[in-house]
Amino acid sequence: MPVLHTLLRLGVPLLAAAALPTVPAPPAVPAPPAAAAPPAAAAPPAVAAAPAVAGSVAVSAPAASAEEPGWRAEPVSGSAGSAVRPYFYLAGPPGTVLEDRLALVNTTGQEHTVTLRGADAHNTAGGALAVRPARESTDAGSWISFGSGSTVKLPPRTRAVVPFTVTVPPASPPGDHPAAVVATEAGREVGVRVHLRVGGPALAALTVEDVAVRGRGAGRVVSYTLVNRGNVTLAPRLAIRAEGRFGEVAGRAPRAVPVELLPGRRVTLTEPWPGAPVLDRVELTLTVTAPGGARATAAASVWCLPRGITGRTGAGLLALGGAIPAALVLVRIRRSRRARREPADASAPAPVRTPAPDHELTGASR
Repeated sequence: MPVLHTLLRLGVPLLAAAALPTVPAPPAVPAPPAAAAPPAAAAPPAVAAAPAVAGSVAVSAPAASAEEPGWRAEPVSGSAGSAVRPYFYLAGPPGTVLEDRLALVNTTGQEHTVTLRGADAHNTAGGALAVRPARESTDAGSWISFGSGSTVKLPPRTRAVVPFTVTVPPASPPGDHPAAVVATEAGREVGVRVHLRVGGPALAALTVEDVAVRGRGAGRVVSYTLVNRGNVTLAPRLAIRAEGRFGEVAGRAPRAVPVELLPGRRVTLTEPWPGAPVLDRVELTLTVTAPGGARATAAASVWCLPRGITGRTGAGLLALGGAIPAALVLVRIRRSRRARREPADASAPAPVRTPAPDHELTGASR
């Protein structure tokens, strides 16, 4: 299987922009010989790197490469002289048809043949952004079509403009439907992000689950899972509060989580915990918030023990826990045997039994 390399340009998901009207694809026009790649636009917090999962094409931020093939894909700017858009943003109610244009730029002296398709975007388990193969794109990626055909021939040093439409089905649920326009040639894939918002009620909601602590010493990290329970893309912020047996210990101040959490997705992340105590039992409370009113908390208890004594301490506690009840039983048996062997003293006065006070606990239920 050829190595798939996809560059998906990232953008802030909730910025509004008007959709451009469809125009016929003009004939290819010569591009300046020294055409330079457009400057990188402002992007949301960097997406945590994660390996590609089966059936997905991993996505990364644009980067210069010695193997640059000499062609690129980008949204057509909104007006003459304006900066290149880093992504597409389209919005409309169910049942509408939205239009925009993609630019393919060939800066080399040879012809390229590029194939276009729409694809659903999603989070991998580790939080990275990815696009699905065509056969697995059943949401917004399948709504994208190219009026001039999905195969484009790019003569040397030319720029072609390709119109496309997004046909939103009438029964589409409201909220964000992340997608991408993917251009492919000889196993290389370049994706341009499509932020699609279907009109209707927007719900920002999330949960934080499976909190645990891993590692030892300064290398301790807090592991947790975030789940987007709403219908809009979230930019979460995380705060960690830690309370030990001997008082509050260092946690983590609120900070942005390096992931763009898409609707319905679940990601597992880790957060460094350099302030973890050496020896203490700590109650951790994680609080995650996101714009739109989303908020969730989760708690966990953890023993912080010095490196190398964890196993011995655990075995010692188990042994001690079993030895104490056994010792108490042995003491009671020996006292009972000693009382039977000692003769009764006739001159000793008979013990006087007094009733137990009301507040004494006798072991009987009241």
